[in-house]
Amino acid sequence: MRNHAGQIWAADFLPVYDLFFRPLFIFFIIELGSRRVVHFGVTRLPSDEWTAQQLREATPFGEAPKFLIRDNDSKYGEQFTRVAEVSRIEVLRTPYKAPRANAFCERFLGSTRRECLDHVLILGERHLHRVVKEYVEYYNEARPHQGIGQTVPQVSRTTMQEAPPGAGGTGRASGKVISYPVLGGLHHNYKRAA
Repeated sequence: MRNHAGQIWAADFLPVYDLFFRPLFIFFIIELGSRRVVHFGVTRLPSDEWTAQQLREATPFGEAPKFLIRDNDSKYGEQFTRVAEVSRIEVLRTPYKAPRANAFCERFLGSTRRECLDHVLILGERHLHRVVKEYVEYYNEARPHQGIGQTVPQVSRTTMQEAPPGAGGTGRASGKVISYPVLGGLHHNYKRAA
């Protein structure tokens, strides 16, 4: 599995309710090796056609994984299967009642709920899309992940290893640290001033 980690994606839906208790669904595709969120989409009525379109949008110009892990939801129908076949993606279906079979995606869905959606009242589809977009940017570009050695998904491991230790040979970078609020201050991204 480690040899194919960059070639394996996982997909799943996260159900959400807005302020008026109307259902919304977020569809996520995650790359397992880097934990990077490759694509997401928000809709009120997920269908096979909509889910197939999300897979098309996630795989532009033939950039597709070798494998895609998904559950047995009816939202993955014939059109989704056709798009996967045309893109030469081998779809791996998880067994029934086995959430651990898609553990990386389930972990991400839980993090999204705990770190973001439990703290925000969603007004509608467009609002949910904006909130999730900001959280995904933070997740991909700033949030360290324990499972990949406290690195960030968008930063490759070779880039982290080749970074200079800092000024004066102390192993620490110098300069003022600036905090940037994410999601209205729910999270913060820290960067060193130039």
